[in-house]
Amino acid sequence: MRRITMQPRPDWQKKVETAGLTFHSPEDLSAAYPGAVYWDESACYEFSSSEVDMLEASANELQTMCLAAAQHVIDHKRYADLTIPPEAVPLIEWAWENEPPALYGRFDLMYDGSAVPKLLEYNADTPTSLLEAAVIQWDWLKEAAPGADQFNSLHERLIAKWRDVAPYLRQPVHFASTDAEEDMLTVTYLRDTAEQADLQTQQLLMNEIGWDDSNNRFVDLRNETVWSLFKLYPWETLLAEPFAPAVLAFYRNLTWIEPVWKMLLSNKGILPILWELYPGHPLLLEAHFDSPAAMTHYVRKPLLSREGANITLVTPDGTAETEGEYGGGRFVYQALATPARFSAALPALAFQSGYGMPAGGNDRFPVLGLWMIDQECGGMGIRESRTPITGNLSSFVPHLFR
Repeated sequence: MRRITMQPRPDWQKKVETAGLTFHSPEDLSAAYPGAVYWDESACYEFSSSEVDMLEASANELQTMCLAAAQHVIDHKRYADLTIPPEAVPLIEWAWENEPPALYGRFDLMYDGSAVPKLLEYNADTPTSLLEAAVIQWDWLKEAAPGADQFNSLHERLIAKWRDVAPYLRQPVHFASTDAEEDMLTVTYLRDTAEQADLQTQQLLMNEIGWDDSNNRFVDLRNETVWSLFKLYPWETLLAEPFAPAVLAFYRNLTWIEPVWKMLLSNKGILPILWELYPGHPLLLEAHFDSPAAMTHYVRKPLLSREGANITLVTPDGTAETEGEYGGGRFVYQALATPARFSAALPALAFQSGYGMPAGGNDRFPVLGLWMIDQECGGMGIRESRTPITGNLSSFVPHLFR
């Protein structure tokens, strides 16, 4: 694994916009780091084919372990450890046993090209950056490095998965999200893959879904029944909404993607449970509920948080914290993996060990996102930060392998 300086393609902004990525240069990122962009093709990460094989196998092994951890939570009724609402438990158990369609998820791994990759967390319910991983970096590869390959069969796997689950879906399939630009584009892309699988679809916002109390049904803006719903909207948020009682009462009448059992894996409480079940496993970091135990280098994370919010990173040399809206609940404490740290000032590999707090102006910290489609790893995307904590100001950098 090495970081390589690349020459951005002429008129790259127009090219990624044509492929669907409109938020390639957000103002908040350029304000924090002048000249920085979200889609950053001024560099790429190069892997060997053996590294790709190892990362794929690692993600598949983690998937098996996470499913076993979910079964453990169900068998031992450990829902309170994850602060799962009691009223959701019967639906989680029903969905787990009946196996309604589940589409995708993303493991975030720390890997520096030398040590064994380590699981940071599992975004099993509402992962984004899918369009960038599946389409934008593939288009970049074909033009910028046509002789290389890329770990990326995401687009084809998504279409195949929609075809596989089509018999279980009453159409049209509705696709819903918030009005955040990234969420809407992710849903638009997923809707496109469903249509390429010959499904009929409709798209709307979450707050445009209505409830017909007289007929006990969810409806769209045309007052048509919503029978199958892909929602880019967290289950924990959905169950805190005013219409949550209707969701709970009539969950079985509608096919939800992702299914409600994904609450078990999208919750960072699964990390200490994994450590209990697989202590010392090379792909895992030590993790505990509510205290760091004897760890001196660790990260404090809320059970439920996104975009690097409310994270505290602790070492004997100092502490780094991020703000956010998720600081009011339970926390887990996870051992701190020495982050991959590369220099953006050099044209090739410049890996450095150490935590690097504060980071130098040329330091870059990549986190690998390994995408799971139909329970199997099908591709990778890389988010790169200027600090050891990946957040909403991190860039997406393409990759290739030879």
